Amino acid sequence: MESLGPPHNEGRPTSVTARCAPPITHAGLRSRWPWLRCHALGLPIVRLRIDLAYDGTDFHGWAVQPGLRTVQGELSAALSLALRVPYVGITCAGRTDTGVHARGQVVHVDVDADALQRAAGRSRDLPPEALVRRLNGIIASDIRVRRVVEAPDGFDARFSALWRRYAYRIADNAETVDPLTRRHVLAWPRALDLDAMNEASALLVGRHEFASFCKQREGATTIRTLLDLHWTRDDHGLVVGAVRADAFCHSMVRSLVGCLMTIGEGRRPAAWAGEMLHAASRDPAVVVINAHGLTLEEVAYPADEELRRRAEETRRRRSVDG
Repeated sequence: MESLGPPHNEGRPTSVTARCAPPITHAGLRSRWPWLRCHALGLPIVRLRIDLAYDGTDFHGWAVQPGLRTVQGELSAALSLALRVPYVGITCAGRTDTGVHARGQVVHVDVDADALQRAAGRSRDLPPEALVRRLNGIIASDIRVRRVVEAPDGFDARFSALWRRYAYRIADNAETVDPLTRRHVLAWPRALDLDAMNEASALLVGRHEFASFCKQREGATTIRTLLDLHWTRDDHGLVVGAVRADAFCHSMVRSLVGCLMTIGEGRRPAAWAGEMLHAASRDPAVVVINAHGLTLEEVAYPADEELRRRAEETRRRRSVDG
């Protein structure tokens, strides 16, 4: 979820801060366009929050990979074109794997205030609002930018987040399998017992070492706080697993779902989920389920005045844990 940019600065500005001083009320224009306050004070960088959605089917995940189409790569290229700058570093709330979708992805970017204003052209809208239309006119239709706003002071898309919420959708009988939803709903040939899956899910909620459900990355912690995990059927009869945590490690959600589906099929008892958790190492019996049923639905943040403190706490905790 880190910015991908030149190794020496990870895409962050090196000579100026992204934060503005308190509002200047001298001119109505500056009070309406806060990034012009930065420019007037010699601070020409503004941090933007961008909310977006995407169909992950044709992407090789979020993060830029040479020669492959990725969400970050497409968005960064569109921003560069819209702002007429050579590169825009992006930090996201949650790096999705290949084939995973998002309705509620959040990113932040640090951009030049003058470039942002120029990109608006003759539009009567505020530059961030004009940028929404500009970006959606550049990128392909499987990514949609929903909102661009100036980020509050201290905002970090990754470290300020309180939690991320994903949903996994399954059609577990012939009547609910719909060819029109095949790109984001897993068609499964056997019925699932949601009571057993919920019983097992309860064993996983809380702050734990989730190494059994994560692909290890060197130097990265696998300690996470799972806030909620439960299973329901929606109005169309689809099985929907909702999972919410402070953060997720690589392949964690899909491994949890694979484990719980094994229990839902009756091939393992509910207690097996707890046994796998406490084993603290990966077991081949825990399947990493297909990516396309998974969607990042929402990222939550604290009140504006708490954003900086939350980011500092998250960085400190990750440092201690990992």
